[in-house]
Amino acid sequence: MQLTSKLPDVGVTIFSVMTLLANENGAINLSQGFPDFDVPPELVDRVLHYMRSGHNQYAPMPGAVPLRERIAEKMEALYGARYDPASEITVTAGATEALFAALSAVVHPGDRVIVFEPAYDAYGPVIRLNGGIPVPIKLQFPDYRIDWNAVKGAISPDIRAIVLNSPHNPTGSILDETDIQALVQIVRDTDIIIVSDEVYEHILFDGGRHESMSRHPELFRRSFVISSFGKTYHATGWKVGYCAAPRFLSQEFQKIHQFLTFAVNTPVQLAYADYLQHEDAYLNLGAFYEKKRDIFLDAVKGSRFKAIPCRGTYFQMLEYREISDMPDTLFARRLTTEHGVAAIPPSVFYHDQEDDRVLRFCFAKKDETLKEAGARLCRI
Repeated sequence: MQLTSKLPDVGVTIFSVMTLLANENGAINLSQGFPDFDVPPELVDRVLHYMRSGHNQYAPMPGAVPLRERIAEKMEALYGARYDPASEITVTAGATEALFAALSAVVHPGDRVIVFEPAYDAYGPVIRLNGGIPVPIKLQFPDYRIDWNAVKGAISPDIRAIVLNSPHNPTGSILDETDIQALVQIVRDTDIIIVSDEVYEHILFDGGRHESMSRHPELFRRSFVISSFGKTYHATGWKVGYCAAPRFLSQEFQKIHQFLTFAVNTPVQLAYADYLQHEDAYLNLGAFYEKKRDIFLDAVKGSRFKAIPCRGTYFQMLEYREISDMPDTLFARRLTTEHGVAAIPPSVFYHDQEDDRVLRFCFAKKDETLKEAGARLCRI
């Protein structure tokens, strides 16, 4: 039998590759973006409560009603955005499913979609699976800002969508008010749809404000806003996210969603609905991770790595030019096998494998893990 691959250039993700290498070598895994500490016990208790009280069958296709209501309340409180929980919010099997459904809902063969590189590795394959054409625009090294003149130059009648990610994985950069103003001017009087990946919406540092597409009326009307409970509540393995979008977008989104997963884990949804009432759990998340960022930065201060400012997410970019001119993919392997710390080489997030000699480290780890990793990096 012969099979023609729809994604001939796609292999196992770099996250799986580096985690396997870390496990094989007993390295500290700062590559894949998951915590090494546990979910809040109160949240686990709520899941068990709903399991034991019989809430173990299918939830409604768009999501459990209490959870959609709490999401709508939270988004109005934070961003002043009013979404109808009955028709404009969909609970998904993680943010990646939401990204797939949003792009599949609007991208047709021949449509072009702007993505900013380094780009999370799900964007390009989903666009291509739908017959679309990714249009890469590189963020400006070393501060990873968007070059809006380059965006203007890329706009054409066949641009169907722009994929945004703020706070940005892997770089830790964020959109600010000047970015929003530039974006509004570019999309005004067009039919361009925005797919906004906002899974790190609560993880901002140094007084930064999250510029959600929901916050800005002109962008609200044309945006899929996607977030993740896994990032907020340290439960990446539960795979629950959501998408908020105006009704005309949500209708098309749900047509795709119903044939991907139909419905998401019922007791977990109901537990999240309860736990969302504890506002401190997400409002204090930025301070929680800012402390961890600073512990990691302090731990590597005596090393030859150079830290690039991180304003959000739980990832820190470190430049290693003073140590080696080795390509980042090779240096990442060497760092794992010889020095016992695993990181992600960002060149894999560029269509042309651009290499700025930096690595991405995840600091969503216990303090002692970060200190030991820093000590190892200082010995290089």
